[in-house]
Amino acid sequence: MSLAKSVVTGTVYRTPEKRFTQNNVGVSAFVLNIGDREEMLVRVISKRNNLDDLVSSLNKGDKVLVEGRLQTAAVKMDDGSEKRIYEIEANTIERWGEITSSSDYGSEDIVKFESDDMANELINEDEIPF
Repeated sequence: MSLAKSVVTGTVYRTPEKRFTQNNVGVSAFVLNIGDREEMLVRVISKRNNLDDLVSSLNKGDKVLVEGRLQTAAVKMDDGSEKRIYEIEANTIERWGEITSSSDYGSEDIVKFESDDMANELINEDEIPF
């Protein structure tokens, strides 16, 4: 279920992984901790080819800003209980905290896309390998 557009900042909690759907579409994902004092984990999913280089260069502990669509899903656990998972389908990912001056935004670290990007193809939820 898609909730709303969201913009969050946080620390990479789990190093990004890239997997492929049955249709050979690349999907990158990593876990972001958006909490200050407590862990508040959100999975970030990117189906955008133009975000691949930035996502693959991320390491645990890096600070990033993510803009995208917030989604929730209920997952059934092994013990029969349900757990709610929060995900952001990323439109934009930007490194955060590495900028040395306010006038230099490090444009090589900012990746954006246009709405008519070829990566906007719909992917069935069953095809996402995470």
